[in-house]
Amino acid sequence: MQQQLSDRINSMATSQTLAMAAKARELKAEGKDIIGLSLGEPDFNTPDFIKDAAIQAINDNYNSYTPVDGYVELKDAIITKFKRDNNLTYDRSQIVVSTGAKQSLANVAMVVLNPGDEVLLPCPYWVSYSEIVKLAEGVPVEMPTSVKSNFKITPEELEAAITPKTKMIWYSSPCNPSGMVYSREELKALAEVLRKYPDIIVVSDEIYEHINFVGDHASIAEFEHMYDRTVTVNGVSKAFAMTGWRIGYIGAPTYIARACNKMQGQITSGANCIAQRAVITALEAPVSKISHMIETFKKRRELIIDLLNNIDGFITPEPEGAFYVFPNVSSFFGKTFKGHTIKDADDFSMFLLEEANVATVTGAAFGNPDCIRISYAASEDQITEALKRIKDILK
Repeated sequence: MQQQLSDRINSMATSQTLAMAAKARELKAEGKDIIGLSLGEPDFNTPDFIKDAAIQAINDNYNSYTPVDGYVELKDAIITKFKRDNNLTYDRSQIVVSTGAKQSLANVAMVVLNPGDEVLLPCPYWVSYSEIVKLAEGVPVEMPTSVKSNFKITPEELEAAITPKTKMIWYSSPCNPSGMVYSREELKALAEVLRKYPDIIVVSDEIYEHINFVGDHASIAEFEHMYDRTVTVNGVSKAFAMTGWRIGYIGAPTYIARACNKMQGQITSGANCIAQRAVITALEAPVSKISHMIETFKKRRELIIDLLNNIDGFITPEPEGAFYVFPNVSSFFGKTFKGHTIKDADDFSMFLLEEANVATVTGAAFGNPDCIRISYAASEDQITEALKRIKDILK
């Protein structure tokens, strides 16, 4: 009955990260010893001080519908966080709390894009960006990068990609999947290009903000001429190990925030009441409360880079943040194993799953078909065993 479904859903790609995770679970259910390095999910428990706040909220009988754009107390905590961590000043009318940063992104696309509007996506980009843009009837425009450029775009490349149809540019820093971080100087140079195009809106996805190994985090909205045209997206899933709590938020120009509030009011209404109360506590706490997780990610990064550098054929730039590596694996394309030829990153990722029992994600899902994404949000033992399996099978 496929013809009964909408063209919208029939043309939408399945999230490759979720699809690979589902395939890994299926093989595990069959009894295979699968090591999952595909999902971007911290393997830590949510910190106790945050869980205690949720328990207190339950005991305080928070069980009613929440305001569509979030509790006032949470919006105030977000405002304080933006000022403390990002030197960004927002008021309540500019904050919208959503059911995860993914909904925040979808809201923005739906309220800004018209059919045919172009959205620049520096590659590699997070897997859902392009499909969210298409769902909003926009046109994703990929901007290729490479290992040589540390997977970052230059001001010249940005200038060349802009057309009269360009409505937005979306990027993440630290980047999922490459782990690269745009410095304040690099963002300033990009902002200078955008100064000439005042109607282009920027979506800055900063969900990995605190998982940064190279210094201060920079937000493009810090630059005065960018503030009124930038939507800063963040949340608590990654740095606070709260993926299942589903709380994201934006700081945005008031007209965009109000439009997102209107959109959300017809789709999901307000986010979960207990999770919101817990996030107030999370954001009000000093960043030092989660520093142990960040230090652990840094050690795992060093481990996985060392192991990958000992496998012939992998070209692996050192990530500067997040918890992913994004090696170029094109040297394996065209090679044959058990009668099957590895044509591309899709094949290579599936080969690692089926032959090495290690789940990764094809880089094609992120706009770079020569790479794969490997998450190191796993224990050191799992990382070590997974890379041993990969090295052995590639021999």
